[in-house]
Amino acid sequence: MKKQKGFSLIELLIVVAIILIIAAIAIPNLLRSRMAANEASAVGSLRTINTAEVTYSTTYPSIGFANLAALGGAAPCTSATSAGACLIDQVLAAGTKSGYSFTAVATGTAPSVQYTANGNPTVPGQSGQRYFFTDQSGVIRYNGSAAATASDAAL
Repeated sequence: MKKQKGFSLIELLIVVAIILIIAAIAIPNLLRSRMAANEASAVGSLRTINTAEVTYSTTYPSIGFANLAALGGAAPCTSATSAGACLIDQVLAAGTKSGYSFTAVATGTAPSVQYTANGNPTVPGQSGQRYFFTDQSGVIRYNGSAAATASDAAL
């Protein structure tokens, strides 16, 4: 009788069990890494909004600061106007990027001298943990449990 080559069922089950244990350890770390990347992207997006707001208010001094949609423009953005300034990409101007939703609102009458911008996780606890806020001061603030405001801690 010839001896068959290959693995026994027990050996295969042990290997599968080891792979499952490694996956159980790695998947939570992967999710935390993705949330950290989304939060870093949100902070970068708020910095972009701050820069775009300053550029917009300098370019259109009779209007002042603008809402988020006015900072963007229709794709492809070839001619800048006060309604579509082509200062941020269309994804960010639409209000959702990398697991976060963004708003930027100019306050007051024209010329608007104040604005607020928020970045909130689309699914708290999955797409991100922290909520972010910035305004005309350029300081980015965060809150771990609710929408951030001007009174929260700075980054």
